[in-house]
Amino acid sequence: MNFDEVMKHENIDFSGIETSYFLLGLLSAFDNRFQAVADKLIGEISWKQFFAIICINLCKESPTIKELAAIMGSSHQNVKQILLKLEKKGFVAISVDREDKRKQRVELTQKCLEFCNENDGKSNMAVTAMFAGISEEQLRITIQTIMQMEDNLKKL
Repeated sequence: MNFDEVMKHENIDFSGIETSYFLLGLLSAFDNRFQAVADKLIGEISWKQFFAIICINLCKESPTIKELAAIMGSSHQNVKQILLKLEKKGFVAISVDREDKRKQRVELTQKCLEFCNENDGKSNMAVTAMFAGISEEQLRITIQTIMQMEDNLKKL
């Protein structure tokens, strides 16, 4: 579906909406739809929990909860709740930092690593299907656009 087709949706009048507002709404709606599909696909844990695992995996060393919250773009409190659920399921271990007792560090457990290995193929298939027909150039432009929006958001 191209932009003009979307703007002529049969049940919604998008004609008075600025493109930037339309994009914000589209991103929000996509996030909701993606989360619902990902939750069903992953099964044992939620998409938000899986996203936390992905972000932990990106870190060179065990991140603090504060560092993880910054990576995830969420509050310390929300990330802590996600991590407590993952800890209860045996996917992460939360421990006090050796050098600064006020900080808590997060590590992935062996159970988590095994879960990720078991679901890697399913995850790759879903991502491939979702990005079908989208060129590398389109992806790069989208990434640049969202990163610029992120930089602008930080200035507010």
